[in-house]
Amino acid sequence: MDITPAVQGLNLIDSYGPDRFRVRGAIYRGSLIVTAGQVLPWPVTEIGTLTLDAFVPVRKMVPPIEVLLLGTGARTALVPSMLRKEIRAAGIAMDIMHTGAACRTFNVLMMEGRHAAAALIAV
Repeated sequence: MDITPAVQGLNLIDSYGPDRFRVRGAIYRGSLIVTAGQVLPWPVTEIGTLTLDAFVPVRKMVPPIEVLLLGTGARTALVPSMLRKEIRAAGIAMDIMHTGAACRTFNVLMMEGRHAAAALIAV
């Protein structure tokens, strides 16, 4: 069954690797925020430097994002509880996982037609 028409125009993540992502065939270096229609550079390189300000692009998206997938790099990492509270208070529903899992989950959410974003720390 051909599913190409169902995904036409969506930013699906084809692959990821050391300091790079391939989204819809295009190569991007470094960390990214990806939505169905946008790929934005993201200056976050590790969880320890993450602040609420890093999520400003996500907070400004229209229509609002239903869920944000946070890819924490090669391994799942804990986000400090105070920052998690700030993110929740800012109205962002976030799932935290390693970057590979976030890439795969993002693609599933895109196929389901969800308003999602992935904030991905490069591995």
